[in-house]
Amino acid sequence: MATVYDINKGVNRSLEFRGIKAQYIIYLAAGLVLLLLLFAILYIIGCNIYLSLGIILPAGAGLYMMVSHLSHRYGEHGLLKKIAKQKLPTCVRSKTSKLFFLFGK
Repeated sequence: MATVYDINKGVNRSLEFRGIKAQYIIYLAAGLVLLLLLFAILYIIGCNIYLSLGIILPAGAGLYMMVSHLSHRYGEHGLLKKIAKQKLPTCVRSKTSKLFFLFGK
C-alpha cells in the first residue's frame, strides 16, 4: 500500500495572523514600527516613561483595532478595490473630435 503525502496545503491561501488578513498585516507592522520610533524619540528627549507609555499603549491598541476592523470589513482585497474605484473618473470629456477621426480611417 503506497503512502500519500499532502504537501503545500495552503499554497493559494492568503496570509492570516490572528484574524488579520493579507496586506493588513503589513499595515499593522508598519504602524507598530512607527510607534516604536515614537517611543524611542520620546525616551531620548527625556519625556517621563509613564507619559510615553500612556501615549504609546493606547495608540497601539487603537492601531490594532483599526487594522482589525478594516480587515474584517473589506476582506483580503476589498480596501485596494475601494481605493482604485475612488480614483476612476466619473466621465471623460473631449472638446474636439480630431482623435476619433485619426483612428477612424
